[in-house]
Amino acid sequence: METLIWILTAYGMTNILVYGSIFEKQRYWIKKYSTFFGDLISCMMCTSTWVGFFLSIVFFSPTNTITFIPYTHIFFDGMLASGSVWAINALVEWLEENRPPSEEDF
Repeated sequence: METLIWILTAYGMTNILVYGSIFEKQRYWIKKYSTFFGDLISCMMCTSTWVGFFLSIVFFSPTNTITFIPYTHIFFDGMLASGSVWAINALVEWLEENRPPSEEDF
């Protein structure tokens, strides 16, 4: 259950960083002054990797029990966040594209 909450937290944090209006000015400033970080902050998969690293260091690591080499769990948490957030985002985008038409569409 903790892993599911961790993944949903990673998705929420990434979604706010990439699409949220609260960080719109900061994203614009980053894109204006840095192509690399501008591309990074525009990509759900890229941003979620760093969000996974952050959550692993600051909160807890869902993969800490399966790795035996110190600090490798941080890398695996970034990969877990990236893949999970990508899958959730792909599902959300698919649902948005294939939603049934409403009365407002006519």
